[in-house]
Amino acid sequence: MDSDIATRIGAVTREVRNGEREGRPARSVVASRTYDTTIDDVWEAISDPARLPRWFLPVSGDLRLGGRYQLEGNAGGTITQCEPPRHLAVTWEFGSAVSWLDVRLAEDSGGGTRLELEHEALLDDHWETYGPGAAGVGWDLALMGLTAHLAGGAPVDPERAASWSTSAEGKAFIRGSSEDWCRAGIEAGADAQSAAAAAARTTSFYTGEGAA
Repeated sequence: MDSDIATRIGAVTREVRNGEREGRPARSVVASRTYDTTIDDVWEAISDPARLPRWFLPVSGDLRLGGRYQLEGNAGGTITQCEPPRHLAVTWEFGSAVSWLDVRLAEDSGGGTRLELEHEALLDDHWETYGPGAAGVGWDLALMGLTAHLAGGAPVDPERAASWSTSAEGKAFIRGSSEDWCRAGIEAGADAQSAAAAAARTTSFYTGEGAA
């Protein structure tokens, strides 16, 4: 693997958590990484509707606690927790599916700001088919965009980002991310053979290539 791709993948800590919600089994993907900037800067980047489109997606709605938000062309939901500059939680509603997103910020002991993103979903056929990488790879790509934004780079060009994802470099990143989420799932107790098959389907989905 290219050293730059390996560095990008290695900057994120990945974990799968087993839990329960509404009396049903649930699974969470948890991605954590440190940014070399202040907690206020990271908070503004993830919550300010003027900054979100620079690295993620345009957002609209009643952007306050209890209000509804909508990401352009993606999920919407309700803002259930908002404690600046440390904690933001929302429901993540896409089509008929509802899941839960929780983002926490803290000063890192080594300097900078530690971001922890947890996306929890009920255990269902989608999880069984694609495993943690279905959400995890997407968030890895998003956090890479946030990294570029916080480093002072130009706003993310959606067309260029889509093009990069289908490039050789982008596909290598996706494969590495998917493999890491597979390992995290196995560490959380998933059957290794089933986890590998699910990861292959996830990689195929994101790269547009046939699963191995």
